[in-house]
Amino acid sequence: MNNLTTLTDPHSAVTEAFQSLRTSLEFSRLGKELTTLLVAAVDSTEEKSTAVANLAVVMAQAGDKVILVDGDLRRPQQHEIFGLSNQTGLSTWLQNGGAAPLQASGVEGLQVLVAGPNAGNPVALLSTRRLAERLAELRAGSISYIIIDAPPVLAVTDAALWASQVDGVVLLINAGATKRDQAERARQVLTGVQAQILGAVLLNAETAAAAGAYAKQ
Repeated sequence: MNNLTTLTDPHSAVTEAFQSLRTSLEFSRLGKELTTLLVAAVDSTEEKSTAVANLAVVMAQAGDKVILVDGDLRRPQQHEIFGLSNQTGLSTWLQNGGAAPLQASGVEGLQVLVAGPNAGNPVALLSTRRLAERLAELRAGSISYIIIDAPPVLAVTDAALWASQVDGVVLLINAGATKRDQAERARQVLTGVQAQILGAVLLNAETAAAAGAYAKQ
């Protein structure tokens, strides 16, 4: 977990940005359901999964009970970030059912559902009915947040499938790389499945001020 700034440098500007995002999400959930949260990048970025992991960590550190789901069945990274086994996970659970194969993350209050072995056809595996059933099972526990790491919105349809089943979506925008028209197309994809877009996080900003995160009420 050496690449998780929220653990290695808890007083950094980056950690503060994730804490600010957590606070904004807390305000966003007032008066409405916000348990399942998809964090999705507009386009491909190496920092995507690390950003999701850092958000999950600060939520757990604040006292929330969090499940981090690696919903990226194509290029999963959460098992590597947390140093966990990937022999069983989301892919096997979607196929076989049973109890969710959650693993302790090493951070109090945070459990991880890794992606599991490679799925030959992720789109078929991520059927909306199956996702709805599995998310309902995760909700059944005393969980504050279920945070889902998914493939980039514009790369494949996986993120849209997830977005159709969650309470809210936070969009990751890569500063200096994501173009305005790409961000707009990603927004259209998400609104097309009636996703509730809560706001955005700017990755790879040059200044601490620009690295801030925001969420719309």
